[in-house]
Amino acid sequence: MTQVTSAYREKLVADLRVVIGDAEELLRLTAGQAGEQAKELRGRMQHRLDEAKIGLAHLQDTAAGKAQVVGHNADEYVHKNPWAAMGAAAVLGVVAGLLIGRS
Repeated sequence: MTQVTSAYREKLVADLRVVIGDAEELLRLTAGQAGEQAKELRGRMQHRLDEAKIGLAHLQDTAAGKAQVVGHNADEYVHKNPWAAMGAAAVLGVVAGLLIGRS
């Protein structure tokens, strides 16, 4: 479940980077457009893009921090309880094998 969520998060981050890049290119291409409304719109878009970049960087930092904590906790648990970890892995392997066999 965590791997699926992580994959979706990575896809979302990649998609947001593409959208931000496209919006920045649009701002550059329309920089010569005259008019107060166009100028005001470009200013608002640039402000929102800057906020989105900051939010995206914060999301990545938070996700990386959480992943490190989870990895450390899992490593610590396995070292303290090797037999329980092996048993849990065996049970998960059997369940996965049964589910794959049913398909």
